[in-house]
Amino acid sequence: MGAVYTQLSVKERVQIERWKLAKIPVREMARVLQRSKATIYREIKRNWFSDECLPGYDCQSAANRDPLSASKNDPLGAPG
Repeated sequence: MGAVYTQLSVKERVQIERWKLAKIPVREMARVLQRSKATIYREIKRNWFSDECLPGYDCQSAANRDPLSASKNDPLGAPG
């Protein structure tokens, strides 16, 4: 059976953001978080934006990834 991987937590994503702004090398980020360099590069490439709903937490949320996900989580199916 293949290896089991866990998603980056919000805390890890915020830490990556702070380190990127501080110009910490990706190799060092990966070493401290005990993650692959590829994981860090992917996070920076794919999930880099400001989340207005959570000031101070620049990371990707499900609602921003998929515009329909907000209505999927609403039991009444109402958008937003």
